[in-house]
Amino acid sequence: MTEANQAAADINWKRYWELIDSARTIVLTSHVRPDGDSLGSQTAMAMALKARGKQVMMINADPVPPTLTFLDPRGEVRALGQLTSEEKQFLDGADLLVALDTSSKAQLGAMYDYFAGGPARKAVIDHHVQRYDFQAELFADSDAPATGTIVFDALRAGGIELTGPIAFALFTAIATDTGWFRFRSVTDRTFETAAALIRVGMRPDELYRIICEQESLGRIRLIGRALAKTESFFDGRLMFTSLLQSDFAAAGAHQSESEDIVNETLKIAGTKMALILVEQKNGDFKVSFRSRCSVDCSRLAASFGGGGHAAAAGATMKFPYEETKKRLLDSAKKALEACGE
Repeated sequence: MTEANQAAADINWKRYWELIDSARTIVLTSHVRPDGDSLGSQTAMAMALKARGKQVMMINADPVPPTLTFLDPRGEVRALGQLTSEEKQFLDGADLLVALDTSSKAQLGAMYDYFAGGPARKAVIDHHVQRYDFQAELFADSDAPATGTIVFDALRAGGIELTGPIAFALFTAIATDTGWFRFRSVTDRTFETAAALIRVGMRPDELYRIICEQESLGRIRLIGRALAKTESFFDGRLMFTSLLQSDFAAAGAHQSESEDIVNETLKIAGTKMALILVEQKNGDFKVSFRSRCSVDCSRLAASFGGGGHAAAAGATMKFPYEETKKRLLDSAKKALEACGE
């Protein structure tokens, strides 16, 4: 058995399904600024639990970004601040809360209040390297390339039949969080999971067109602005860029359309690391870290209150732009030097 298979086998799915079967009303949530892995995992699990006869709601701190509405065509994923009185009553009285793709209270945003107290049982399904800073039963594997692969294992362990819609959601989760299967977290088992999803009707070519060939003009302009501002540091080992609110306005782009733009700078020859600062509407900066060397982005991000994976991580910083940039460059330089990169 490979290490990846062993890690998957070590998750106590019998206990997870005991939690599910002992609950009547279940709320599934995920992290702020939801992405393909969080929403794909969330919607796939919701479909599975409904098939098991459960009453389920999907509620996040933030709404579904425009680029991912194809995962939620009927608007079933609700934003906490937009709940009706009936939906709020469902949340307040839920038997079980399940967080997918995060185990950090900061990443839960306003939904953390429901994990901090109340009688509902709590569970987490996640693949991030975190410190697990709230009380919940953990079903986690930090070696997994995406939470979607863990959810796949959960559904298989629970005897859930894979349908076309479930396969579509899970394939979206896995493909987006592995950069279309090109990241080093991908293993043979990842492809075996993808093959199982394809066997029940998943069409990778159709999903690729939806995700990668339906860009808005604003998104393309935003990429251009980020690339035009890219700076090289430390003999070309680090690429740094930023997107301010003025860039979003000039490009006519939504905030969510900055997702993964940092990866474009990794295409520059000789690049070992890449950083992007994205100004939020409240003035904070979302920082994305990327590494193509031995520098562990999750440790860098953790030093700024964030987290993630060795190759990709994120954090939120509240300092002014120049101070934020300086702190990041200083930390990146130390990390590169410590790793001999």
